[in-house]
Amino acid sequence: MSETGWSFLVEREAGRVRRPFPAPAPLPRTGEFRKRKHDNFPHGHRREEKDSIHSSSAVTMSFKSFQLELDTRHDKYERLVKLSRDITIESKRTIFLLHRITSAPNGEEILMESEAKLDLVRQKIKQVAQELMGEDMYQFHRAISPGLQEYVEAVSFQYFIKTRSLISIEEINRQLIFTEEDKEEETKPSSDCENNQHHIWSLKVTPVDYLLGVADLTGELMRMCINSVGNGDIDTPFELSQFLRQIYDGFSYIGNTGPYEVSKKLYTLKQSLAKVENACYTLKVRGSEIPKHMLADVFSSKTEIIDQEDGLS
Repeated sequence: MSETGWSFLVEREAGRVRRPFPAPAPLPRTGEFRKRKHDNFPHGHRREEKDSIHSSSAVTMSFKSFQLELDTRHDKYERLVKLSRDITIESKRTIFLLHRITSAPNGEEILMESEAKLDLVRQKIKQVAQELMGEDMYQFHRAISPGLQEYVEAVSFQYFIKTRSLISIEEINRQLIFTEEDKEEETKPSSDCENNQHHIWSLKVTPVDYLLGVADLTGELMRMCINSVGNGDIDTPFELSQFLRQIYDGFSYIGNTGPYEVSKKLYTLKQSLAKVENACYTLKVRGSEIPKHMLADVFSSKTEIIDQEDGLS
């Protein structure tokens, strides 16, 4: 036996011979991935598995109907938002027009013009009623609520100028019932069939929208008081003060038990009442010693003091 063989036997007996381990598999290089089990199948077979879900299956048809329903509802919501924005703009223009009545020589012309503007606003509301035909109005209430509140403010302002009273929600809803008569062509001559068919659309203002519109009305009445004092009208501020006190007492019954939006308007209403009462106090105590053309300046300065005190408190 050679010398190498004897050394091998000696080392094996001594337990110093190490058996060789199998070499580890080489790691995949960058950009390479380990082959998965289903990669052995041809790509055409996997494509056939995906195509096995047919487009006319019940699940796919259900989701398509859901998609169509959601798209239709979203489009209707966007149309209602646009109509509400148009109602708000036209109502504000009507309010600006009505403020001119304190200095206009002929108030009847302004009232007639404001009525024509409100008729245009009602035509927009008619389109809203047509959009909501057969729908639950409360699902789209957030889209139309700002416009309805502004419309209530404009209508109640015009009603107060005419009657010196507050319009009711029933009267507002009565004005929002629209009828349209369509004449159908006669297909068969008959004396019993009617050719006229009436379509009726209606939209009801919710109590919350009515209260919010009346709360915004108090700010317009306060501005009307300022304009009246500037024009030398001494009787109107006292009428407005009494009317605003009645509205404030009515809102006080609701307090914080009503909706959050209504309770938030209560602070603004209180500010408007305080400004009008301050004007009445100025007219009653110092009205005889201050010239009429200077009353508006005195009242404006006192109003700024009230605003600063409310901001600090």
